[in-house]
Amino acid sequence: MSKSETEQSIIDALEKVAADHAIDIVDVSVEGAAQAPIVCVRIDHADESADTITLDEVTAQGGWINEIIDALDPFPGSYTLEISSPGLNRPLRRPHDFERFAGETIALQTTAKEGRRRYTGELRGFEDGKVLMTCDDGEHEIPLDEVKDAKIKPKIDFSSKKSKKN
Repeated sequence: MSKSETEQSIIDALEKVAADHAIDIVDVSVEGAAQAPIVCVRIDHADESADTITLDEVTAQGGWINEIIDALDPFPGSYTLEISSPGLNRPLRRPHDFERFAGETIALQTTAKEGRRRYTGELRGFEDGKVLMTCDDGEHEIPLDEVKDAKIKPKIDFSSKKSKKN
């Protein structure tokens, strides 16, 4: 997975202590201008059988996350820290993520300089360092080190809303 050096150093630092807090570091991204960066940390429960993390639980994790990033001191000036749940369009970045969410529809973007860069289709899993997908045009195997971004595409079923008849 293609991450900047700063993003990867933050991920590595957080993952060293996340298990002590029963937390999974889903993703880290640095956004915004270089003079005023925004560090977005997405977290969830480390226990995959647990319900998705709540806002109160996310808030409770802020202290140690902020301390780790402050100690790392990745920016010359100040930064804004945003901590959230993975959300409906959960980012995928590790081999385990691609195995765990096999069967889901995902949107994937590569770092390719030529040819196709965007794929949308069913995630089949992960094998031999490659993300396996089925798209409308067939099967694809994309090397993980060429994946720039991958997210679950949420399925929203509007047909379950029942209309009221008077």
